[in-house]
Amino acid sequence: MPNSVKRASDVPIFSLYGEHDTAPGANSQLEFVHIELIATRSQRYGWEIASHAHRDLLQLLCVFGGGAQVRLDDACFDLEATAALVIPPGVVHSFQFSPGTQGYVLTVAESLLTSGDAVQSALFEPLFSQTQPLDLRPSADVARRLASLLEQILGEFRGTGLGRSQMFDWLVRCVLLLVARSVAVVPLSGPARGRSDMLARFRVLVEAHFTQHWPVPRYAQALNLTENRLNRLCQALTGKSAFDLVQDRLLLEARRKLFYIAAPVSQLAYELGFADPAYFCRFFKKRTGVAPATFRRQRGGAQDPG
Repeated sequence: MPNSVKRASDVPIFSLYGEHDTAPGANSQLEFVHIELIATRSQRYGWEIASHAHRDLLQLLCVFGGGAQVRLDDACFDLEATAALVIPPGVVHSFQFSPGTQGYVLTVAESLLTSGDAVQSALFEPLFSQTQPLDLRPSADVARRLASLLEQILGEFRGTGLGRSQMFDWLVRCVLLLVARSVAVVPLSGPARGRSDMLARFRVLVEAHFTQHWPVPRYAQALNLTENRLNRLCQALTGKSAFDLVQDRLLLEARRKLFYIAAPVSQLAYELGFADPAYFCRFFKKRTGVAPATFRRQRGGAQDPG
């Protein structure tokens, strides 16, 4: 296993490992999904899959025999049968499988899970919020159901039966919903704790740069994350987008200055990084419902000496 994770800009981005331009279902004419046995690809590479990431693809690894050493971003751990592991889009990962490891790798386009109605999308949200291994040994019934469903999916993937695409879609959603249920009830620990650490790093960056009005993509780049992944992390742990967290910090500072500093609103606007005081006033009113001067007056804050 490598001793350190490469920078995101150095990490290969694959659709499937070793295949830069292959869509998940290109070989099966099923546009959004791919499934294969763990051995199918890993054996080809000596049971070792080097560090890489997938853009806009979620993967589910289910191990029913054997195991692997796994690295997800900066977390490294052993995955032993019987277990499942969700790998959200953009997460850098690598595997060193024990020879003969048995199980499945299911790859699903992110759009398949997020393009439905809000209720359906919410059901799958736990899959994007944690990269925590799921020990299925205490949940024998769930493990049996997953193994059966994955076997059926593989059969549909290789078959040509009537309604194949529809059956495939239904079975995939059943598998992912079973896993989402399990993820949703597991307490935050292990690799998932790293996501809390990542949020803390994001907050540190916001503290240092909010008056410079960094856009969210710049924060994501500084954290070696995709913008989508940063937003999912923030939504999962705070219920707010990365943009809203930055705006909240800027608003907090504006409120503090308006309350404690006896200076013209225009001066405070410039100190907060706004090139135009009028834009600052629009920003403040949009997020509080009142103009800066009104807020000052209502709260009894320091008044403009002029």
